[in-house]
Amino acid sequence: MGRGKVQLKRIENKINRQVTFSKRRSGLLKKANEISVLCDAEVALIIFSTKGKLYEYATDSCMDKILERYERYSYAEKVLISAESDTQGNWCHEYRKLKAKVETIQKCQKHLMGEDLESLNLKELQQLEQQLENSLKHIRSRKSQRMLESINELQRKEKSLQEENKVLQKENPCSFLQLVEKQKVQKQQVQWDQTQPQTSSSSSSFMMREALPTTNISNYPAAAGERIEDVAAGQPQHVRIGLPPWMLSHING
Repeated sequence: MGRGKVQLKRIENKINRQVTFSKRRSGLLKKANEISVLCDAEVALIIFSTKGKLYEYATDSCMDKILERYERYSYAEKVLISAESDTQGNWCHEYRKLKAKVETIQKCQKHLMGEDLESLNLKELQQLEQQLENSLKHIRSRKSQRMLESINELQRKEKSLQEENKVLQKENPCSFLQLVEKQKVQKQQVQWDQTQPQTSSSSSSFMMREALPTTNISNYPAAAGERIEDVAAGQPQHVRIGLPPWMLSHING
Protein backbone atom coordinates (compact mmCIF):
# COMPACT_ATOMS: atom_id res chain seq x y z
CA MET A 1 0.00 0.00 0.00
CA GLY A 2 1.56 3.29 -1.11
CA ARG A 3 2.11 6.40 0.89
CA GLY A 4 -0.67 8.91 0.91
CA LYS A 5 -0.36 12.41 -0.48
CA VAL A 6 1.16 14.79 2.06
CA GLN A 7 -0.80 17.97 2.58
CA LEU A 8 1.48 20.99 2.26
CA LYS A 9 0.89 23.17 5.26
CA ARG A 10 2.84 24.26 8.32
CA ILE A 11 3.49 21.43 10.79
CA GLU A 12 2.15 22.54 14.11
CA ASN A 13 4.07 20.01 16.18
CA LYS A 14 7.52 21.41 16.90
CA ILE A 15 9.30 18.04 17.14
CA ASN A 16 7.71 16.73 13.94
CA ARG A 17 8.56 19.98 12.20
CA GLN A 18 12.24 19.68 13.22
CA VAL A 19 12.44 16.07 12.07
CA THR A 20 10.85 16.88 8.73
CA PHE A 21 13.23 19.83 8.23
CA SER A 22 16.27 17.67 8.90
CA LYS A 23 15.17 14.93 6.50
CA ARG A 24 14.17 17.24 3.65
CA ARG A 25 17.28 19.40 4.08
CA SER A 26 19.48 16.38 3.60
CA GLY A 27 17.48 15.29 0.58
CA LEU A 28 17.63 18.79 -0.96
CA LEU A 29 21.41 19.03 -0.53
CA LYS A 30 21.76 15.58 -2.05
CA LYS A 31 19.64 16.58 -5.08
CA ALA A 32 21.70 19.76 -5.55
CA ASN A 33 24.89 17.72 -5.62
CA GLU A 34 23.40 15.24 -8.08
CA ILE A 35 22.26 17.90 -10.58
CA SER A 36 25.65 19.59 -10.33
CA VAL A 37 27.53 16.38 -11.08
CA LEU A 38 25.20 14.85 -13.64
CA CYS A 39 24.46 18.00 -15.65
CA ASP A 40 27.73 19.93 -15.11
CA ALA A 41 25.76 22.86 -13.75
CA GLU A 42 26.82 25.50 -11.27
CA VAL A 43 24.52 25.16 -8.27
CA ALA A 44 24.34 27.31 -5.13
CA LEU A 45 21.94 26.38 -2.33
CA ILE A 46 21.40 28.42 0.83
CA ILE A 47 19.12 27.29 3.67
CA PHE A 48 18.38 29.05 6.98
CA SER A 49 16.62 27.16 9.75
CA THR A 50 14.02 28.68 12.03
CA LYS A 51 16.76 29.26 14.59
CA GLY A 52 18.89 31.09 12.00
CA LYS A 53 21.42 28.34 11.37
CA LEU A 54 22.95 28.39 7.87
CA TYR A 55 23.18 25.35 5.59
CA GLU A 56 24.67 25.79 2.15
CA TYR A 57 25.95 23.93 -0.90
CA ALA A 58 27.93 25.27 -3.86
CA THR A 59 29.48 23.57 -6.86
CA ASP A 60 33.21 23.17 -6.26
CA SER A 61 32.71 25.18 -3.04
CA CYS A 62 32.65 28.44 -5.07
CA MET A 63 29.73 30.16 -3.39
CA ASP A 64 31.20 33.68 -3.77
CA LYS A 65 31.85 33.16 -7.47
CA ILE A 66 28.33 31.91 -8.13
CA LEU A 67 26.76 34.72 -6.09
CA GLU A 68 28.82 37.34 -7.96
CA ARG A 69 27.69 35.90 -11.25
CA TYR A 70 24.10 35.95 -10.03
CA GLU A 71 24.37 39.60 -9.04
CA ARG A 72 25.78 40.59 -12.45
CA TYR A 73 23.03 38.73 -14.28
CA SER A 74 20.33 40.09 -12.01
CA TYR A 75 21.57 43.67 -12.43
CA ALA A 76 21.86 43.36 -16.24
CA GLU A 77 18.36 41.93 -16.45
CA LYS A 78 16.98 44.77 -14.36
CA VAL A 79 18.72 47.35 -16.56
CA LEU A 80 17.38 45.70 -19.71
CA ILE A 81 13.84 45.61 -18.37
CA SER A 82 14.11 49.23 -17.28
CA ALA A 83 15.50 50.29 -20.69
CA GLU A 84 12.73 48.46 -22.52
CA SER A 85 10.15 50.10 -20.29
CA ASP A 86 11.68 53.54 -20.85
CA THR A 87 11.91 52.95 -24.60
CA GLN A 88 8.29 51.89 -24.77
CA GLY A 89 7.29 54.95 -22.78
CA ASN A 90 9.35 57.20 -25.07
CA TRP A 91 7.80 55.67 -28.17
CA CYS A 92 4.31 56.26 -26.79
CA HIS A 93 5.16 59.85 -25.96
CA GLU A 94 6.74 60.40 -29.39
CA TYR A 95 3.72 58.90 -31.10
CA ARG A 96 1.38 61.28 -29.28
CA LYS A 97 3.55 64.25 -30.24
CA LEU A 98 3.71 63.26 -33.91
CA LYS A 99 -0.03 62.62 -34.02
CA ALA A 100 -0.72 66.08 -32.62
CA LYS A 101 1.64 67.64 -35.19
CA VAL A 102 -0.05 65.82 -38.07
CA GLU A 103 -3.48 66.97 -36.91
CA THR A 104 -2.26 70.57 -36.65
CA ILE A 105 -0.73 70.47 -40.13
CA GLN A 106 -3.90 69.00 -41.64
CA LYS A 107 -5.95 71.70 -39.94
CA CYS A 108 -3.68 74.48 -41.27
CA GLN A 109 -3.84 72.98 -44.76
CA LYS A 110 -7.63 73.04 -44.69
CA HIS A 111 -7.56 76.69 -43.58
CA LEU A 112 -5.22 77.58 -46.46
CA MET A 113 -7.65 75.86 -48.84
CA GLY A 114 -10.52 77.96 -47.44
CA GLU A 115 -12.13 75.11 -45.53
CA ASP A 116 -13.27 74.84 -41.90
CA LEU A 117 -13.05 78.60 -41.33
CA GLU A 118 -16.03 78.68 -38.99
CA SER A 119 -13.88 77.94 -35.94
CA LEU A 120 -11.54 80.92 -36.59
CA ASN A 121 -12.09 84.30 -34.96
CA LEU A 122 -11.39 87.68 -36.54
CA LYS A 123 -7.76 87.84 -35.44
CA GLU A 124 -7.01 84.35 -36.74
CA LEU A 125 -8.66 85.18 -40.07
CA GLN A 126 -6.53 88.31 -40.39
CA GLN A 127 -3.41 86.31 -39.66
CA LEU A 128 -4.43 83.74 -42.28
CA GLU A 129 -5.02 86.51 -44.83
CA GLN A 130 -1.60 88.02 -44.11
CA GLN A 131 0.01 84.61 -44.48
CA LEU A 132 -1.64 84.09 -47.87
CA GLU A 133 -0.53 87.54 -49.06
CA ASN A 134 3.05 86.83 -48.04
CA SER A 135 2.90 83.49 -49.84
CA LEU A 136 1.62 85.19 -53.00
CA LYS A 137 4.45 87.71 -52.84
CA HIS A 138 7.02 84.93 -52.63
CA ILE A 139 5.35 83.03 -55.49
CA ARG A 140 5.24 86.10 -57.75
CA SER A 141 8.83 86.97 -56.92
CA ARG A 142 9.93 83.46 -57.80
CA LYS A 143 7.86 83.54 -60.98
CA SER A 144 9.48 86.83 -62.08
CA GLN A 145 12.91 85.41 -61.35
CA ARG A 146 12.22 82.33 -63.46
CA MET A 147 10.93 84.50 -66.33
CA LEU A 148 14.07 86.65 -66.24
CA GLU A 149 16.21 83.53 -66.24
CA SER A 150 14.30 82.22 -69.28
CA ILE A 151 14.71 85.53 -71.10
CA ASN A 152 18.45 85.60 -70.37
CA GLU A 153 18.76 82.02 -71.57
CA LEU A 154 16.96 82.85 -74.84
CA GLN A 155 19.16 85.91 -75.35
CA ARG A 156 22.23 83.81 -74.77
CA LYS A 157 21.03 81.26 -77.33
CA GLU A 158 20.27 84.05 -79.81
CA LYS A 159 23.74 85.50 -79.37
CA SER A 160 25.29 82.06 -79.82
CA LEU A 161 23.32 81.50 -83.04
CA GLN A 162 24.36 84.88 -84.37
CA GLU A 163 28.00 84.06 -83.72
CA GLU A 164 27.59 80.71 -85.45
CA ASN A 165 26.02 82.48 -88.47
CA LYS A 166 28.95 84.88 -88.61
CA VAL A 167 31.39 81.99 -88.54
CA LEU A 168 29.50 80.17 -91.29
CA GLN A 169 29.36 83.33 -93.38
CA LYS A 170 33.11 83.76 -93.11
CA GLU A 171 33.87 80.11 -93.86
CA ASN A 172 31.51 79.69 -96.86
CA PRO A 173 29.84 82.91 -98.01
CA CYS A 174 28.09 81.28 -100.98
CA SER A 175 26.40 78.59 -98.91
CA PHE A 176 25.41 81.16 -96.35
CA LEU A 177 23.86 83.42 -98.97
CA GLN A 178 22.00 80.50 -100.46
CA LEU A 179 20.66 79.59 -97.04
CA VAL A 180 19.53 83.17 -96.43
CA GLU A 181 17.90 83.31 -99.87
CA LYS A 182 16.12 80.01 -99.23
CA GLN A 183 14.82 81.27 -95.90
CA LYS A 184 13.64 84.47 -97.58
CA VAL A 185 11.80 82.51 -100.29
CA GLN A 186 10.16 80.28 -97.67
CA LYS A 187 9.05 83.34 -95.74
CA GLN A 188 7.56 84.91 -98.91
CA GLN A 189 5.82 81.61 -99.69
CA VAL A 190 4.25 81.58 -96.23
CA GLN A 191 3.09 85.17 -96.65
CA TRP A 192 1.64 84.32 -100.05
CA ASP A 193 -0.22 81.31 -98.63
CA GLN A 194 -1.63 83.47 -95.89
CA THR A 195 -2.90 86.13 -98.29
CA GLN A 196 -4.20 83.61 -100.85
CA PRO A 197 -7.69 83.14 -99.23
CA GLN A 198 -8.26 86.89 -99.45
CA THR A 199 -7.41 86.93 -103.18
CA SER A 200 -9.29 83.78 -104.18
CA SER A 201 -11.52 85.78 -106.54
CA SER A 202 -8.54 87.13 -108.45
CA SER A 203 -6.58 83.86 -108.48
CA SER A 204 -8.73 82.31 -111.19
CA SER A 205 -8.15 85.23 -113.52
CA PHE A 206 -4.45 85.04 -112.73
CA MET A 207 -4.36 81.38 -113.79
CA MET A 208 -6.18 82.22 -117.03
CA ARG A 209 -3.65 84.88 -117.86
CA GLU A 210 -0.79 82.56 -117.09
CA ALA A 211 -2.26 79.95 -119.44
CA LEU A 212 -2.19 82.38 -122.37
CA PRO A 213 1.09 82.63 -124.34
CA THR A 214 3.21 85.71 -124.08
CA THR A 215 1.65 88.16 -126.48
CA ASN A 216 3.31 90.77 -128.65
CA ILE A 217 1.01 93.78 -128.72
CA SER A 218 2.31 94.87 -132.13
CA ASN A 219 0.89 91.71 -133.77
CA TYR A 220 -2.72 92.82 -133.21
CA PRO A 221 -4.44 95.69 -135.00
CA ALA A 222 -5.64 98.59 -132.92
CA ALA A 223 -9.28 98.66 -131.91
CA ALA A 224 -11.69 101.15 -133.38
CA GLY A 225 -11.07 104.69 -132.18
CA GLU A 226 -7.49 104.04 -131.13
CA ARG A 227 -4.48 105.61 -132.75
CA ILE A 228 -2.21 103.19 -134.61
CA GLU A 229 0.78 105.33 -133.69
CA ASP A 230 0.19 104.70 -129.98
CA VAL A 231 0.03 101.00 -130.52
CA ALA A 232 3.00 100.81 -132.82
CA ALA A 233 5.15 103.16 -130.75
CA GLY A 234 8.02 101.64 -128.81
CA GLN A 235 9.31 98.07 -128.55
CA PRO A 236 7.13 94.98 -128.21
CA GLN A 237 6.09 94.44 -124.62
CA HIS A 238 5.48 91.12 -122.88
CA VAL A 239 2.66 91.05 -120.38
CA ARG A 240 3.26 89.73 -116.83
CA ILE A 241 0.25 90.12 -114.64
CA GLY A 242 -0.38 89.15 -111.01
CA LEU A 243 2.95 87.46 -110.24
CA PRO A 244 3.70 86.99 -106.52
CA PRO A 245 6.80 88.63 -105.06
CA TRP A 246 8.66 85.37 -104.52
CA MET A 247 8.23 84.47 -108.22
CA LEU A 248 9.39 87.94 -109.28
CA SER A 249 12.54 87.59 -107.17
CA HIS A 250 13.41 84.33 -109.01
CA ILE A 251 12.69 85.83 -112.42
CA ASN A 252 14.70 88.96 -111.72
CA GLY A 253 17.49 86.87 -110.24
